[in-house]
Amino acid sequence: MTEAEVVHVMREHLEGLFPKSCSKCQRQFATLREYLQTTTHLGPAIPYDAEVGDWQPISPRGTLTYANCPCGNTLALSSSGIPLSQLWRLLDWARQETQKRGMSPQELLNYLRDEICKQVLASPSQESP
Repeated sequence: MTEAEVVHVMREHLEGLFPKSCSKCQRQFATLREYLQTTTHLGPAIPYDAEVGDWQPISPRGTLTYANCPCGNTLALSSSGIPLSQLWRLLDWARQETQKRGMSPQELLNYLRDEICKQVLASPSQESP
C-alpha cells in the first residue's frame, strides 16, 4: 500500500461513521467535515494493536482518536468495523513505515490523522440541495 491508499482507506472508514451525535447534548454531526470543524482533538490518536507490536491481531483492540464536543463531552472515532484483512494490510504498512521513518506507531497515526483532517477540511462542503 502507498501512503495515499492508506489515507484513502482510513478516510473512507471515518466518513462512514457519520452521521454521529453527542450522547450528552445530542448535537448532530452529519459528516466528518462537520465533526472536524466543530470538535477539538483531545490528545494523540491511540493505535492499541501497533503499540503492543500486534501487527496481525485476531481480536483487534483497534485504534481510537478522541475529541471534545463543544459541550465538553468526549467523543471517539474508532477503527472498529474495518475488515480484518484490510486492517492487517494497514498495520503491515504502518509497521514498515514506522521503521523507515523512525517514528512510533502513535506518531505515524497522528501524522495520518492530520493528513486526513487537512484533506477533509480543504475539500468543498457537500451540502444537500
